Amino acid sequence: MTESTRIALALGSGGARGYAHIGAIRELERRGFTIAGIAGSSMGAVIGGMYAGGKLDEYEEWALTLNQLEVFRLLDPSILEPGAIRASKILDRIREMLGDIAIEDLPIPFIAVATDLAAGRSVWFQNGPLDAAIRASIAIPGVISPSVLNGRVLADGGILDPLPVGATASIDANMVVGISVNGEPEISDHWTPVRTDPGAIEELLGKFRRGAEQLRSPVSSVMTRLSATPSDENSEIDDTAEPDDAVQSVPKLGRLEVMNRSLDVMQAALSRYQRAGHPPDLLVEIPRTACRALDFHRAAELIELGRTATAAALDSAGLDVSDDD
Repeated sequence: MTESTRIALALGSGGARGYAHIGAIRELERRGFTIAGIAGSSMGAVIGGMYAGGKLDEYEEWALTLNQLEVFRLLDPSILEPGAIRASKILDRIREMLGDIAIEDLPIPFIAVATDLAAGRSVWFQNGPLDAAIRASIAIPGVISPSVLNGRVLADGGILDPLPVGATASIDANMVVGISVNGEPEISDHWTPVRTDPGAIEELLGKFRRGAEQLRSPVSSVMTRLSATPSDENSEIDDTAEPDDAVQSVPKLGRLEVMNRSLDVMQAALSRYQRAGHPPDLLVEIPRTACRALDFHRAAELIELGRTATAAALDSAGLDVSDDD
């Protein structure tokens, strides 16, 4: 390896686990690698966009100050939107940091990956407003409302491309490094496995939505009974007459938590399939059980996890530009 070693980074999706991308970038730079360009899905697009825009230091400093209550406020819960949260406050903060900048004006190539829900294919943003591309890329199904751009309904890039190695093909680099935050669970000293009970953020969002449902339930109940036929009402009574004892053994998980975990498992499987066709030269994996998708108050430990995992992967591959100086 020489000082000319330029790497293309593929930063994967995975909610708050994406904080690990910050630690990965820090370790790569510490070892003398030059980041020639970045492709990112979802949280990978956020971190990649911040780095490409020269605002990663500011973003990291802000993320390290967040506690659970502040995260809940930033998530901006939604009742009527097609997602549990609008994320408008988060996007406002991102816009404040990045300013009005276009992707094509960034100092290094950057690709934000989103999913066109109507066409059923990935969309690679390589020009246009950076903040709009990031907004489209982070629209986690059922969690963050989709984005509408130029008549297209766009959602999270991780739906079809959880580790966008293929999107780095146009970047002039010597090697491709993929940072996946949907790795297989692995017990180590560097992270705390996720518990089976819902996290504080998920609980707050669940209570918010349940409260909203309670406000609407009296009207909904009346309308249901007015529109129901006698057979409908009898069927409803029969359905509730026999409790299912098997339900007692199921962990207490809210709908949002079930959705997030299901998406994690799906993306992990899809990542493995895609890597078979587009393998990176170096793969760094963060266990998908490192934290919950909405644990954005755990920046410090996740950044450190990304750093240590990247250091271990580089050591294992014998890659360290600084050793050649």
